[in-house]
Amino acid sequence: MRYVSQPVKKLDGMPIIKGKPLYTNDLAPNECLIVLALRSPYAYARIKSIDTSKAMLVKGVECVLTYKDVPHVRFTNAGQTYPECSAYDRLILDEYVRYVGDEVALVAANNEKAAQQALKMIKVEYEVLEPVLDYKKAVDNPTIVHNYDDYFMHIPSFNADNKRNIVVDGVEEHGDVEKEFAESEVIAEGEYEIQAQEQCMMESFRTYTYLDHMNRLVVVSSTQVPFHVRRSLARALQIPQSRIRVVKPRIGGGFGAKQTIVSEYYPAIVTLKTGKAAKMIYSRKETFSCSNSRHQMCIKVRVGADKEGNIHVIELDTLSNQGAYGEHGTTTIGLSGHKAIPLYNQARAHRFKYRGVYTNMMPAAAFRGYGATQGQFALESTVNKLAHMLNMDPLLLREKNMLRMGEIMPAYYNEPLNSSALDRCIQRGRDMIRWDEKYPCKEISPTKVRAVGMSISMQGSGISNVDTAGAEIKLNDDGFYTLKIGATDMGTGCDTSMTQIAAETLLADIDQFIVAGVDTDISPFDPGSYASSTTYVTGMAVYNAACDLKNKIITAGAKMMYPERFLDETDKVNPKKFYFDGSRVMEVSTGKTIALHDIAVHCAGTSDGNYLNGTGFYSSPVSPPPLMAGFVEIELDKETGKFDIVDYVGVVDCGTIINSNIVRGQTEGGICQGIGLAMYEDVQYDAKGRMMTDSFMQYKIPNRVDVKKIRVEFESSYEPTGPYGAKSIGEIVINTPGPAIAEAVYNACGVRVTSLPITPEKVKMGMMKNELEKRK
Repeated sequence: MRYVSQPVKKLDGMPIIKGKPLYTNDLAPNECLIVLALRSPYAYARIKSIDTSKAMLVKGVECVLTYKDVPHVRFTNAGQTYPECSAYDRLILDEYVRYVGDEVALVAANNEKAAQQALKMIKVEYEVLEPVLDYKKAVDNPTIVHNYDDYFMHIPSFNADNKRNIVVDGVEEHGDVEKEFAESEVIAEGEYEIQAQEQCMMESFRTYTYLDHMNRLVVVSSTQVPFHVRRSLARALQIPQSRIRVVKPRIGGGFGAKQTIVSEYYPAIVTLKTGKAAKMIYSRKETFSCSNSRHQMCIKVRVGADKEGNIHVIELDTLSNQGAYGEHGTTTIGLSGHKAIPLYNQARAHRFKYRGVYTNMMPAAAFRGYGATQGQFALESTVNKLAHMLNMDPLLLREKNMLRMGEIMPAYYNEPLNSSALDRCIQRGRDMIRWDEKYPCKEISPTKVRAVGMSISMQGSGISNVDTAGAEIKLNDDGFYTLKIGATDMGTGCDTSMTQIAAETLLADIDQFIVAGVDTDISPFDPGSYASSTTYVTGMAVYNAACDLKNKIITAGAKMMYPERFLDETDKVNPKKFYFDGSRVMEVSTGKTIALHDIAVHCAGTSDGNYLNGTGFYSSPVSPPPLMAGFVEIELDKETGKFDIVDYVGVVDCGTIINSNIVRGQTEGGICQGIGLAMYEDVQYDAKGRMMTDSFMQYKIPNRVDVKKIRVEFESSYEPTGPYGAKSIGEIVINTPGPAIAEAVYNACGVRVTSLPITPEKVKMGMMKNELEKRK
């Protein structure tokens, strides 16, 4: 193939290096009102009174808004397809504040200095309430985080109960779980704590808004979900969607954070109130403490097997800390089981219990991995534990029990596995890390030991029966193409990979394409870039649009060559008799041709022409999982518990690779984020619910020195439902470091750390505990 599976350079790669792209704040005019939020100092309180009169006297202040000045209609911040799975539990501004940092009031001023001064002039009297800060004690707590009657959830089966602080509650079971546990010869179990994690994208949340000449609200925002932003704003502001236009400029990273609607409501309401352009730029502190993060989860696992290592039964019990508001709470928790249990599809029975709860902490929402990361850390760690109990190589244990191509996966919505190279991923990683030589560990000095660990992972490709995507490709008058998609490129390179699919299908050159930026007025509908959907779902829409346009080009060329043969618009052209090679349409039997340029000029620029536009749509009944095997080698100092990564190997099956440069970058970046979750990152609160890790001075993410060597390779399967056989890549790559590193630490020193991050202090304390137990 000319472009698919090739290392095509990102279309915007060189402009990014040169600093050419324009981001949201670059596009905002100088005369924008600056919008700042007064934020709650308390984890839970009611606003008894609020006086804004002195703030309004500050020179340059245009307006000050409180909960009395905005619509009282509940909505969700979750950027999800309608009907959203998340509860309607938000107001633009509320009489109650539910976490430290929650919005109390908005100030809009001509300059930031005036806005900051006005914030200090707002006088608020609070009735301070007792917060819920321990998510393990949230259910039926005397404090009710959302104590009102107009709480609404579209899907009753989630069993949400705001009066009990329950976001979601359920049990799913397959087979006779109790019987299988009773007959199991070996049972491995554990309880695992996965901490909240910040997305740490380079560009913070930011939005600017204005009214156009038709008095429509225009929202320019760094968002992953422009169409969902439009719908949610319409509900929150109580105006029709037709009165809102959302434009996505260049995005400086998202990692799921910008699938939640964070900064858009506030400048929008200011613009509607004042008629003036307004912008809101979150500071890094606000981005850390007033937005969203990965869900903190506690997961209990039991795995039952026979002495030969055949896993017969799996049980997962997940408790998820949703924080103050419910966005993504019902769906993220599901993936902790749905994308962990199927890894061991040979099990005859499984049970998945889950409960998400409200607390008075910053809301949790979407983050790369979306719950699968947490579930797989817990289950993979338990499988590694089982391997030691059986005295079996964990690699061989996985090969015996893992899912296989052609199987139906009961824990994965009863979907079939139509493509898999997981067995080859394991073997390739085994060879790269030299597993047989290094497992489990080797002492390299009296105080230093090197050890290896591994894990496997699966994710998904879009949301089956939910995600949809449209695409349009227009043939312009000079023979070049305009590609329109609604998926948002946030550094992932999707504009490039979608162009590769279009160019491959139309037999065109990459430089013949222009990719239009996402604009809800002109872009085809797309739910956005999330759930690993872009390559798979949007890619198929682009493929279908390219096929549609290709057929139209052939038809137009044939009619131009033989106008007397096709006198009526209804006359059909036999596609078997004509061929399009990317630059011309040719009649197969005679060799007669007409150039694409002539077709384009005729169709777009003459009175009897009709410009050619291909359209495509895609929605899939399945979500084919990409698969991965991850291997790590660490060096641990037995005197201090400190350890470093010597080598990390990741081997991925993402189906057919569309762009080898992009998938390699995605894989390396995801592994790095997974290492951060496993070893460094930890969102922490004080006793009053204030986040203490609200800057990069307190919140450690891995740097290049921390990561050392990462090596990635690919073993491609062919997914029949994906574009040219492709599956997704974006999320799966974050999942393997946690359990692999935990296993390597255990192999090095005998300490099984079950709470992330795995710090030297935890390792050393575990070693000391083991030593004391030996002396007893």
